[in-house]
Amino acid sequence: MPSKKTKNQKVWLNGRLINYKDATVPIMTHSLQYGSGIFEGIRVYDTKDGPAVFRLDEHIKRFLRSAKIYSMGLGYKEKELEKAVIQVIKANGLRQCYVRPFAFYSTDKIGLSTWGAKAGVYIAAFPFGAYFGAGKEKGIRCKISSWRRINSSILPVEAKASGNYINSIIANNEARVSGFDETILLSVNGYVAEGAGENIFLVKDSHLITPDASADILMGVTRDSLIKIAENMGLIVEQREVHKEELYSSDELFFCGTAAEITPIVNVDGIRIGNGKPGPITRMLSEKYTEVVLGENKEFEDWLTYV
Repeated sequence: MPSKKTKNQKVWLNGRLINYKDATVPIMTHSLQYGSGIFEGIRVYDTKDGPAVFRLDEHIKRFLRSAKIYSMGLGYKEKELEKAVIQVIKANGLRQCYVRPFAFYSTDKIGLSTWGAKAGVYIAAFPFGAYFGAGKEKGIRCKISSWRRINSSILPVEAKASGNYINSIIANNEARVSGFDETILLSVNGYVAEGAGENIFLVKDSHLITPDASADILMGVTRDSLIKIAENMGLIVEQREVHKEELYSSDELFFCGTAAEITPIVNVDGIRIGNGKPGPITRMLSEKYTEVVLGENKEFEDWLTYV
């Protein structure tokens, strides 16, 4: 994953800009021991009018929702966190980057309870390229996991919480050891849910299809953006339960997410999708999405916060 951090990098920790190397917590911190952190991933794009944060308000709103679900008092309001994100980007002189807000419990006591524990908030920004490398253009190969996606009777899937991603990590490892690039998880009911860290879309007979909330997916900001962009382009979008075999017979297939952006899927479980190459609707959506994030589409200009 292409990212680079330097010793002079500035990060925001509990209201102060400090050097990356000085942003330390106890090795026994609760969120390291038990996965009790929450986080966001935000992209910044280099536009003709300067660096622009894509859908900053939606990401910070979700960050605060995650905190509320876990009764984590952050001590900062939405506008304060948005301002901190901008501050970090400026401090590092970045025009295109990935921003990682992260909230964690700094207590190093042994014990599960977080009742009364103080939460810390950390924001970093660093250069970041294509999550799947050349796969973003060529397409990737995926394996349907034997592990099922967690659901809301187990953990709150609406929260972007660190511990939730242990489910994704074990499924991704299974796919990688089998020679695939990424995994696709099914819900406990056997319907298609999502990738390890991406939402998924199918194209069938020129219709765009994506799993709905009943599959216990994370309701992605990029997913929401693509639905709105596609509908604006006149495409029919269906949000519904998706059977596993629909992946195999789809005309096109792709992942989307802040890190993944739009990444075509050309093979699932050894079965070629379409003609085995990124399809025309995937390419068209990718081109339109690029226009939007680069500020070249006036209809969605309010999604950009310029630095």
